[in-house]
Amino acid sequence: MPFNAELAAGTLSEARFKHYIVQDAHYLVAFGRALALAAAKAPTPDGIVHFAKAAEVAIVVERSLHGGFFLQYEIAPDTFEATPVAPGAHHYVSFLLATAHAEPFEVLLAALLPCFWIYAEVGREIHARAAPDNPYRAWIDTYAGEEFHDAVRAMIAATDAAAEGASAGLLARMHAAYTRATQLEWMFWDSAYRLERWPV
Repeated sequence: MPFNAELAAGTLSEARFKHYIVQDAHYLVAFGRALALAAAKAPTPDGIVHFAKAAEVAIVVERSLHGGFFLQYEIAPDTFEATPVAPGAHHYVSFLLATAHAEPFEVLLAALLPCFWIYAEVGREIHARAAPDNPYRAWIDTYAGEEFHDAVRAMIAATDAAAEGASAGLLARMHAAYTRATQLEWMFWDSAYRLERWPV
């Protein structure tokens, strides 16, 4: 898609990248909340610890945006606070939080997985093509790093474990949640490229 292709080439406009990181910061707060609810629903103590730590990491990454890219691109805290969640991000956030509150643990994990997995694959692919002097190299390196891929593998394993022994009906709900979240990931990138805002 255009956003990712131009990001890899280093030709993505600064306006589009700034729009993206502001929306991503909004998204990560909601993602952290959804992970915290996964911790609350986890059936084992180890699961509680794992997802509580994952929620903490999401918020740490969100704060690092403020301390890193927000400073670099001169996005003031009050500017961030005054910028509403764009329609594409709003749709994704609303879906995740509704799933976190209303669905069982297994379905919630399926809804959370695409964010991990897609970013790992996109990050790996962009990293392989990006030049060392790419202006977005710091972002690219974050999602291509082994630490992030360890987290992705752990999330895949947790989702697979949750699916073991699930009924056909529950597996269908997991698949539907995974598919919808994957669609919303695509829409998030597309929304950033179009600098999407509320029309009214």
